[in-house]
Amino acid sequence: MAVLTEEQTMLRDAAKGWTTDSAPVGALRKLRDGKSGKGFDAAAWAQMGEMGWAGVIVPEDHGGSAFGYLGLGLVLEETGRNLVASPLLSTALIAASALTLAGTAAQKTAWLDKIALGEAVATLAVDEGSHHAPAKVSLTATKSATGFVLNGFKTFVLDGEAADLLIVVARTSGKSGDTDGLTLFLVPANAAGVTRTHLTLADSRGAARIDFKDVSVGSDAVLGAIDQGWAVLEPTLDRAYAGLAAEMLGSATAAFEMTLDYLKTRTQFGQVIGTFQALQHRAAKWFTDLETTRSCVEAALEAIDAGGDTRALASLAKAKASDVLHLSTNEMVQMHGGIGMTDAHDSGLYMKRARVTETLFGGASFHRDRYARLQGF
Repeated sequence: MAVLTEEQTMLRDAAKGWTTDSAPVGALRKLRDGKSGKGFDAAAWAQMGEMGWAGVIVPEDHGGSAFGYLGLGLVLEETGRNLVASPLLSTALIAASALTLAGTAAQKTAWLDKIALGEAVATLAVDEGSHHAPAKVSLTATKSATGFVLNGFKTFVLDGEAADLLIVVARTSGKSGDTDGLTLFLVPANAAGVTRTHLTLADSRGAARIDFKDVSVGSDAVLGAIDQGWAVLEPTLDRAYAGLAAEMLGSATAAFEMTLDYLKTRTQFGQVIGTFQALQHRAAKWFTDLETTRSCVEAALEAIDAGGDTRALASLAKAKASDVLHLSTNEMVQMHGGIGMTDAHDSGLYMKRARVTETLFGGASFHRDRYARLQGF
């Protein structure tokens, strides 16, 4: 596991304190029960911007702290603990990564400055089906006299309904499934021809289907190079995989800690149930899986900070996090017994978040397959 610096420890502790006091699990429950259709609390997002979390990976000359991906991963882990609904993943991690990796000076100034302050929500629109398949892009971008015209749709776009900026993966040549011929475009969410439809997810996180009907953008909307978008998209997704894995690790750890407290206090047959050997063995296995997952997640985040090829480590982290969160939420419900099956208990909220994040940006099987191919199998 990574040895944290004093500054990283302070950031993690600050995130833990804020999420505990200002964004507990009850905040997500309130958001869900309010049936407002909103995927996050705008006031909480503004506070994240004020605290500098939205700019952790943003370069200093654009208002960020350039504190690195491990630093942002520590924050995401703490928000994962309390199931905080916010654009931290979609905007501060994924969109900020794409802009930092390939944005022109003008594009960075236009958007990174706002993202760092928590004044804008941006998201990546990549998938067109129910399963993560980043190369299976059919949305077209056709050359026009002034730039390009986009036609097609994207689905399960994280925070898509609230976004100010859409980073759209389009096909400028080739066929669906080809990694060549992809181009990324910066599209204002209020552009003519853009239609957003709210999608209700099980975990109350915000998502949308976005349709593009003859959406015109200028040549200056291209992020990176035409037909070579995969060179930007793949490392951006690696950062998404590792960051989401950090969030999932936080949720899994919280489920473990809540269940461990329950095992220490709940009595049955005149004994504290934590003294039952069968439950002790399950808890020990659970703890071991959490620790190995933490090593994988931190290794991926450190590799991104160090530069170089991060594909295998990013997929390893997402696969392990998917497995451990699935295990954690199952064990949480089962070990809590009857109360774990009720909506009054938070275990259901953790399980719903688990099932969504397990599939978001690729499930364990997707990443195991990717990892194996990268290893030459």
